[in-house]
Amino acid sequence: MANHIFILATVMLLAGIFGGLVNYYMYGDHDPDATSLPRCLVVGIGAAFLVPVILDLVNSELILETQGDPSRLLIFTGFCLISAIASRFFITNMSDRILDAARQAREQSDSVHHDLRIIKNELLPLIDTETEQDLEPDEEPVIMDYSEELDVTSSKALKMLSTGRYIFRSLAGLCRESNNDEATMLQTLGVLVSRSLAGKVSGKNGVRWHITEKGRRVLESQM
Repeated sequence: MANHIFILATVMLLAGIFGGLVNYYMYGDHDPDATSLPRCLVVGIGAAFLVPVILDLVNSELILETQGDPSRLLIFTGFCLISAIASRFFITNMSDRILDAARQAREQSDSVHHDLRIIKNELLPLIDTETEQDLEPDEEPVIMDYSEELDVTSSKALKMLSTGRYIFRSLAGLCRESNNDEATMLQTLGVLVSRSLAGKVSGKNGVRWHITEKGRRVLESQM
């Protein structure tokens, strides 16, 4: 029995070495970075020694049959050789699947982070507008009077941003409501943004403008 086990171990070892050499000479020139002789030999031997486990899982009695039938030993040798040669295909396919899964997970993560940044930029103006700020008992909100500096177009644009159905306004909607062309409206919005009276966010639907808390205070001071 001990001699039989020794013969089987020798067969698996030799089949693993031969299968590793086959893999090395077949693919070493095509992918030298991923294929080296020691690696091919180790993988081939490991795959060959897994054959008894596989045979046991499928309830095969091939190992017992090899003890009294040399032809069955040849079949067992063939299984070990096939396992050693096919080990590289299995490992390569598995590594490719892992890399593809990692790449897809990275792309999904980047997409989620991008969407979160957009949502954050869109929600911050709404949160600042609808949140009451804490003031000290002797502290009054500072309201700066821009009534003399704001022209009629800027004042009208600021009121449109403050009153309306939407918090975030589009350029086309503002132009349509004010009967101004896009160039004039963009210049007006640029003035409001530079004075922190209005802000703009970039989302999946494009650029949108909104009034800031400072802009609301300015409107209140003009009433």
